Amino acid sequence: MPIAITKESIDLGLITKDAAALISFYRDTLGLEQEGEMPMPGGGHMTRLKCGTSTLKIVVNGKEPKAVAAPGGIRGATGFRYFTISVSNLEAVTQECQAAGYTVPMPPTEIRSGVSISMIEDPDGNWVELLQAS
Repeated sequence: MPIAITKESIDLGLITKDAAALISFYRDTLGLEQEGEMPMPGGGHMTRLKCGTSTLKIVVNGKEPKAVAAPGGIRGATGFRYFTISVSNLEAVTQECQAAGYTVPMPPTEIRSGVSISMIEDPDGNWVELLQAS
């Protein structure tokens, strides 16, 4: 039996050792709205940020993780390597991220007619694709 989807978007959880750095990037630089905070069962803490109808969950575990994600974005390893946020101000946001000191592995680039992307690296090395379609 297929799942009975009740929401048009997918929420993402980012596990980190430094929530303040990720919150600064996603809330303060990208402008995602902080929706709430809560303790995690078994220890740790979650901060929820709204991204359209999606929620980005920034989680610090109660225990030290056994491993960290491989660096290198798309070509660094298999598995979830990036996620996409559709925007209408690609150039400005990319410039703001770069001015704030974040790594921009790919500046705004037209990938097909009417569609441009850039890639921004968050403080933990996760890549965020910003996409603008005309």
